[in-house]
Amino acid sequence: MLTAAEYAAAYRQGAADLRDAVAGMTREQLAARPVPGKWSTLEVLSHLSDFEPVHIERFKRVISHDNPMMLGADESLFAQHLHYQDRDAAEELAVISSARASMARLIEGLTPEQLARTGTHNERGVLTLAQLIEIAIGHIQHHLPFIAAKRKALNEARP
Repeated sequence: MLTAAEYAAAYRQGAADLRDAVAGMTREQLAARPVPGKWSTLEVLSHLSDFEPVHIERFKRVISHDNPMMLGADESLFAQHLHYQDRDAAEELAVISSARASMARLIEGLTPEQLARTGTHNERGVLTLAQLIEIAIGHIQHHLPFIAAKRKALNEARP
């Protein structure tokens, strides 16, 4: 298990990695769907922005409550109903960056005992706070290759 400082640094780094992944993309490029059947980069950003508060709420619930219940969220329903293609990429990035910066400060001060606290997710079962932080760290990392693939497809589509 990582230390609280290592978790905080990795968690904070995700926002910077995401900003770097979309740097220089135009609104048209962000909204394009160059990979058939896949979300646009803007939809990915919106998805990540919507799930950041979900992750944080789970963290805070596990820190402050004894074995709290945590509900799963359906990403497809979020995408279907929350107007992902109409959103502003800069605003979505700002939400992610601000949320991660704030939460990372809290994570830095956690004790090993706090990282070992648990909550029960209705789909995944019992999870420690450390596992929840690892899931959130991995969430952006999981989506970065998809953004790279979209950028590559857009570059290959240029005449």
